[in-house]
Amino acid sequence: MTLEDRLTTIDSLLARPFPREEERVQPAGKAWEGYRSSGRRSHLCFLQASQDFWDGRGEDVVEAAEEEIATAFEALVTALTSRWGRPEVVDLWPDLEGEGSPVPEPLNELSLYSGEMSVWHPGAGRWVALAVGQADPEFPILLLAAIGETPLL
Repeated sequence: MTLEDRLTTIDSLLARPFPREEERVQPAGKAWEGYRSSGRRSHLCFLQASQDFWDGRGEDVVEAAEEEIATAFEALVTALTSRWGRPEVVDLWPDLEGEGSPVPEPLNELSLYSGEMSVWHPGAGRWVALAVGQADPEFPILLLAAIGETPLL
């Protein structure tokens, strides 16, 4: 997926209405990349996934994967910042330590992969976030995009 493809995906999710019922889409033949979940007030998508690390976590292999995802993340940050200004960095994990109330989506799902997200407010009552994360050391490193309603933040 190119930078333009990732921006098109973000634009498509930003314009897409939120469904009444939760949806999860996993493209055929791809273990991680292209996964999307949507709910009543959010969308989440895996824009890029490194290889998984089931066969080993050699330092050079992990570093190369981290570098590849970081490069894609930085390119998207630059493109979105040119559109909407500097992002706000939001720490996801303090929300999980709250008063026991459920954490809304997509923040709950994002927090399974990452501790923070970079957020832009493009208008129309929505926000766009990017995050980099990994569910477990054996799983791929992911570049994630999320769209949510402004009141969620």
